Amino acid sequence: MPYGGTHMAANKVRVLIVDDSSIVRSILRGALSQHPHIEVVGVARDGHEGLAKIAELRPDVVTLDVEMPRLNGIRVLERVPAKAPVAFVMVSTLTQSGAQITMEALQKGAFDFVTKPTRGLGQSPEFRERLFEKVLAAARNKTRRRVIASAKTPSSAPSLPPNKQRAWIVAIGISCGGPQTLMNMMPVFPSDFPPILITQHMPGEFTPAFAKHLDAACSMKAKEASHQDRPEPGTIYVAPGGRHMRLVRRGMNLVIELDDKPPVSRHRPSVDVLFESVAQSCPTRSVGVIMTGMGDDGVVGLGMMREAGAWTIGQDEQTCIVYGMPKEAAKAGALDYTVPLSKIPLAISKLMQRGPKPACVLA
Repeated sequence: MPYGGTHMAANKVRVLIVDDSSIVRSILRGALSQHPHIEVVGVARDGHEGLAKIAELRPDVVTLDVEMPRLNGIRVLERVPAKAPVAFVMVSTLTQSGAQITMEALQKGAFDFVTKPTRGLGQSPEFRERLFEKVLAAARNKTRRRVIASAKTPSSAPSLPPNKQRAWIVAIGISCGGPQTLMNMMPVFPSDFPPILITQHMPGEFTPAFAKHLDAACSMKAKEASHQDRPEPGTIYVAPGGRHMRLVRRGMNLVIELDDKPPVSRHRPSVDVLFESVAQSCPTRSVGVIMTGMGDDGVVGLGMMREAGAWTIGQDEQTCIVYGMPKEAAKAGALDYTVPLSKIPLAISKLMQRGPKPACVLA
């Protein structure tokens, strides 16, 4: 059946579940059926059956198993036309191989991912809430053409000249849609750019693979941050999943500290934790950037950065996969500038060239 239009039943989001595990299919179906605005329209046991049911049922969202025999999730993504009005939420195992394949799926246009549920996890209110959030957000974005992230610099983004600034820090907070967005933006930065600290909401099993993908794509080095790292120019530091990342001052030096303290703003790592620490340790020579993501993590911390003298940027609505965190930051008055994705690197560079805000009184 050709693609075109959508079938909506009483404004419900139509979901197809594709997974080779009968247990996972049952858990996902049971969880999704509890939401009043979600309808499970079918299940498929493998990728071949999934492709047939996508064409037959025309769902709004497909939960797609990453690892399946014969035809895995990557191959399914490759065979569905990019213009088809359907969004994919990958279902991945918490393993190194699962993380690697999931990163590839996100680069090939998947909207987001959830970790594969077990019998106990499937009944967890937190799991159900995150599953609901991602499925509903995917449905809202299903009309967007699935964009394949590239290791090459986006053609619409101006390349940056070699950097001449020193003693600056860039802090980025990002969530849903973050891997694809960062894979397109970060290659623009030159190899000598000031250190960039990134808090991306992601499980601990996935952040090493994510950092590895960034490292392969960028002129800057990218690594999962370690406790007591000293931020160096030319290096991107990714907060490890499940651990807060802070920037602290130790005498004349800035040091990254990691901890396992309780979640902040519902997350660990929390963007608020990163931004607040930068506001305290490097207030007038820093740029805070809040990007695509659901919720409001980072809004309070970014406001603290701005009040302390940092420059602050929010990604604009048109280029966000999910316009949640930047929207809340704008509403809270935490932004100096709202900028489209392709212009964020140049905006950061220009703000550093301008130096500290004129109104700031340096200690």
